[in-house]
Amino acid sequence: MIARRYLLPGRGEGFIFLVASISLVAVMLGVAALIVVMSVMNGFRAELFDKIVGLNGHAVVQGYGGRLDNWQAIAEQARKTPGVTSATPLIEQPLLAIFNGRVEAALIRGMTESDIRENSALGSKLVAGSLDSVRAGSGKVAIGSRLAENLGVNVGQTISIINPAGRSTPFGTVPRQLPYEVGAIFEIGVYDYDKAFIIMPMEDAQLLLLMGDQVGMVEVQTVDPDRVGEILAPLAKQVEGKALVIDWRQMNSSLFEALQVDRVVSFVILSLIILVAVFNILSSLIMLARAKTRDIAILRTMGATWRGLLRIFVTVGLAIGATGTLAGAALGFIILHFRQGILDGVQFLTGQQLWDPSIRFLTTLPSKPDPVEIVGICFMSIGFSFLATLYPALKAANTDPVQVLRYE
Repeated sequence: MIARRYLLPGRGEGFIFLVASISLVAVMLGVAALIVVMSVMNGFRAELFDKIVGLNGHAVVQGYGGRLDNWQAIAEQARKTPGVTSATPLIEQPLLAIFNGRVEAALIRGMTESDIRENSALGSKLVAGSLDSVRAGSGKVAIGSRLAENLGVNVGQTISIINPAGRSTPFGTVPRQLPYEVGAIFEIGVYDYDKAFIIMPMEDAQLLLLMGDQVGMVEVQTVDPDRVGEILAPLAKQVEGKALVIDWRQMNSSLFEALQVDRVVSFVILSLIILVAVFNILSSLIMLARAKTRDIAILRTMGATWRGLLRIFVTVGLAIGATGTLAGAALGFIILHFRQGILDGVQFLTGQQLWDPSIRFLTTLPSKPDPVEIVGICFMSIGFSFLATLYPALKAANTDPVQVLRYE
């Protein structure tokens, strides 16, 4: 009851109430900022992982020089490795794509027909056309949405793909140029993939690149991507000297390490907002204890215990911190729910593109709230608020009623 009365402004205590209100708002903003930033960072990592691993697999067995002989035996060895769920051949080769005089760098990706149709990263992100039309010998391919936009091509139109390693003539090597009809346009959501990938059946890629029965690599999927190194260790020994086993961590090590460092730095910096708010709680409680000196002395003479006075001021501080924390959590979830609309609105008002897919890799702002992390942020905020209450609460509890009543 006393704590509740102390939370409301009394006569001449408007400034104390103002400081306490600022403290509550600061805690709310700090908690909301932490929840939003950590959720966006988690979403960024999860989206990148799903899209990159969903298209490239958990690891690849890559041949030296970009070509893998006897890949059928290596694929069979991979399938027999405990923990491996699938092993499929793959070809990747950077070439040039041409349409109506426009030339763009492209990454030719040869996949088995079953892999093209069953790959969730492709099938769920179709913009136009159908992957069913991309069959061996059909002369049709699927291309990324950004590449289609840069070339100015649509489904049903024909592009030309140039392979510099063409046939030899008395006048030198003549580049190999073959026409392909665009059968489908996809948008994976990773800018680097959407601006470069051309998907075609394995047999067509082998014909274009003059590879015969060779492939570039074998793509491997495992039961646990976090244990991919441990699972594929036996396979790496078996193919040693013939090929290299490269997992998703090695292929994207710099990107995911940078994300982890950015995540830690963001957490530390944004935690300072909560610390500033906690110092505001500390200052408001000190002023409150000073203003209530006579009340404290009277309560002591009426029989209030040391622990009772301690609880009053701890309750006041925790009420401010807990209310600010809960309000911050609610505000954080609201911001996350409307994050894309808020981003678009800010971009419209400022006239600046704050989320450039060519820099951010993803086309939309992702989010993945972690319940454990959010609970940890809330506990940290309330814990800091509790620590801020100890000094003013102890000062108030140790007030000498005799001295106060004698002079005041």
